[in-house]
Amino acid sequence: MYLKNIKVNNFRNYKEESINLIPNINIIYGNNAQGKTNLLESIYFLALAKSHRSLNDKDLIKNEEEGFKVEADAILNNFPKKFEIKIANNRKIYKIDSNYIKSLNEYLSNLKIIIFFPEDLEIIKSSPDVRRRYLNIQISQLNKNYFKTLNEYNKLLKIRNDILKRNLKENYFDKQYFEIITNYLIDKASYIYCIRNKYIEKINDLIGNYYEKISTFKNLKLKYITNLNVDYYEYDNNKKLLRERFDELYQAELKSGVTLIGPQKDDIEFLLDKKNLKNYGSQGQQRMAILSLKLTEIEVFTKESDDTPILLLDDVFSELDDFKKNNLLNIIDDNIQTIITTTDLKNIDNKILEKSNLIKIENGKCITRGE
Repeated sequence: MYLKNIKVNNFRNYKEESINLIPNINIIYGNNAQGKTNLLESIYFLALAKSHRSLNDKDLIKNEEEGFKVEADAILNNFPKKFEIKIANNRKIYKIDSNYIKSLNEYLSNLKIIIFFPEDLEIIKSSPDVRRRYLNIQISQLNKNYFKTLNEYNKLLKIRNDILKRNLKENYFDKQYFEIITNYLIDKASYIYCIRNKYIEKINDLIGNYYEKISTFKNLKLKYITNLNVDYYEYDNNKKLLRERFDELYQAELKSGVTLIGPQKDDIEFLLDKKNLKNYGSQGQQRMAILSLKLTEIEVFTKESDDTPILLLDDVFSELDDFKKNNLLNIIDDNIQTIITTTDLKNIDNKILEKSNLIKIENGKCITRGE
């Protein structure tokens, strides 16, 4: 898949702009704070209906405007598609081929995006909830049912926690209702465990090779960590194990007023030679691990959906030496649309520049149009 263009209205520092793209490498260049990252953000938003930088959609609206619109013409599996998301009157409106889409679940997983930006190091460095959020976003692009099940699980988890909290505060407990909610929760949790584990396995089949190619180091793996021993491969057996564990923790949960186990406690470790990169890896090793993860996901996404995702690389060159910059670009398949932001074209191989679409951005305007 690839975007033929991206059009933005009142998005961040853009009033109105339309930029044409090619199916291969597109390099967006210019000084800092001109709008390069904002352009990538608009593409990410168009695919996932959320920003990778802000939790509040209002932050994306240009100053003094009431809403914004992002749209693009795309090619998916060799067929043309038009995507549009608009925010107006505090409502988010989705369109595909001029048809209104009623729900986010229906809209998601059409455009598939892999993005690398400097803050992605937080996937390794930060808390487990950051890694869970990342994992959920990636899997949801491939599996609509996962996104739906995860939302249902979170709603059930809130209800269950509210029951437990009410018992602590008011000494009121409807055990029959609590057990009904718990059984539904177990059903959703079992599915989430299985899908997460399968995704991590697919990553581990490939990530070591990519890490070695771009860093020369070997033996990078991801480890999926849960707070209970579940059978990741057997959905029904998962349900049985979870039921037993919830029964064991019944009194402890009544005393604590919160659900003590479940996918909301999961984590992922990045292991290099069996050592956790969070604690023992240099920043360079961590950066290469995240880049390797993104390159691996391109291959996983392509196999799972029979179409290539779109790769966004935001300021990826700022921390890489010339060898790693060009090594990275040479690894990227020519069949994958790649959109890169950079402040400097000088250290990119001329052979790569010659086949790239060069787009200069200045103060929210496209000054130089390539193609």
